[in-house]
Amino acid sequence: MDPENTGAKIMLNHAKTLRLHTGNLVNRSRLKKKCPCSPSEELKDCIQATLSEWCSTIKLTSKDLPDTLDCSIPQETDAITPEEREEVKVSVKLFLCESVQSSIRDAVEMACQTLAVSQLDSVIIAPPGPLEGDSQTLAHLQPAWEELEALVRSQRIAAIGTSDLDKDLLEQLYNWAQVKPSSNQVNLASCCVMPPDLTAFAKEFDIQLLTHNDPKELMSAATFQEAMQEGTQELNIADWRLEWVLRYSVIVKSRGIIKSKGYLVSARKASP
Repeated sequence: MDPENTGAKIMLNHAKTLRLHTGNLVNRSRLKKKCPCSPSEELKDCIQATLSEWCSTIKLTSKDLPDTLDCSIPQETDAITPEEREEVKVSVKLFLCESVQSSIRDAVEMACQTLAVSQLDSVIIAPPGPLEGDSQTLAHLQPAWEELEALVRSQRIAAIGTSDLDKDLLEQLYNWAQVKPSSNQVNLASCCVMPPDLTAFAKEFDIQLLTHNDPKELMSAATFQEAMQEGTQELNIADWRLEWVLRYSVIVKSRGIIKSKGYLVSARKASP
């Protein structure tokens, strides 16, 4: 690591939590030149590029080292002004890597703060996958859904949706939930055509069916370690664990174009 990057090294060694914001990818030319093949590759490139830039610009300004590091590039952030708020829709997909309920609230608060909005228009949840050999159940979804419902009641989120639920599980969630799912994402890699029973159920209960191409695991622990290693150069980062990844899109309603898109990432240092 270059001598001027020792500040970053000291701060990363001390910190317990890392919060990273990639900034608006629509404006980041260096990422445009290299067109990633998948959401996972795009995320890895973003983490690496943001960390690299942060490490080269950060300077130690005091002896008080923060426990939570805010790793973002100030000029890249893309706050929404009050004047344009009515003209845009803020859509979010939250990938949980660990079953920690406070992660949902933390991620939503960070998104609202980053984009300077009081409410997200829609949040789709992708909880951690079930253990090997198990299938996803309603009991597996309920804790995360209850946290989302609380955020709807406190007006932090307007609408909540699910990802990769089949008809039976979507019906179970719909019947149990107090705040009903407004959408369900279906991965086109697993089915080229929407299952007829899912389509019929969604139509009857006014649930929007959307498509996506995200893998079951957006980023493995090993890939995250690799991105950290490459972004920070030579740092020993083996003890950092990914908690959650939030991907946001700000869409201009009248034109249907993406004004900004980015990732928020949270990682924590494993206890020794």
